[in-house]
Parts: sequence; structure tokens; C-alpha cells
Amino acid sequence: MAKETLRQKQSRFARMVSELIAQATVMGYEVTLGDAYRDPRVFGAVGEAQGYGNADSLHKQRLAIDLNLFRNGRLLASTRAHQGLGEWWEMRGGTWGGRFDDGNHYSLEHNGVK
Repeated sequence: MAKETLRQKQSRFARMVSELIAQATVMGYEVTLGDAYRDPRVFGAVGEAQGYGNADSLHKQRLAIDLNLFRNGRLLASTRAHQGLGEWWEMRGGTWGGRFDDGNHYSLEHNGVK
């Protein structure tokens, strides 16, 4: 089996995110989108620290998204609020930021970066 290219992984991640949002709805959350793609003109190229976030952030490679969860119109900002959804995401092969104190972060590992 040929190694998955970055572009192929980006497409797989996009499909996975649609399932993630659907699952959040099933779990009773309302969802808004946070950071997804971080443009290199603002955040620097991969490996370059500019602005906030990690220099090797998967947001820069279109392999990460931050989701905001709401229940009854109220933002659920804690990592704990994301735990059930994060564990569901992990069971499907994603990486959940709750394992490194970034609870609303959902990504797909690439070249060892989570």
C-alpha cells in the first residue's frame, strides 16, 4: 500500500471532521468552528514560530481544527467538556488535544506531530 500523501490526508481529515461535527450534534452539543487553517502569511510557514501556536502546528497543514461546544447556548470551554467527543475522535484514528491541555483541538497526526 502506497504511503498516504499530505493532500490525501487533508481530504481524509476533512471527511473525518464532518463526522466529528455530526457526532457532536448526536451527543447534544451545538458546534461553532474555531481555528482551522493558519495562513503562513500570518502564522509563518511550517517550522516557523510567528503569532501564537506551535511552529509545527497541524493547523498550518490543514490537519487540525478547534471546535467550540455549546449546550443550551452556553460555551463549554473546559477540556473535560470535550472528553467524550475527544475519546470518540481518538477511536476513529484522530488525535485529541485534551491529552496535551488543548481540549477543543482535534487533529490528524502527521510526521509525528499531533
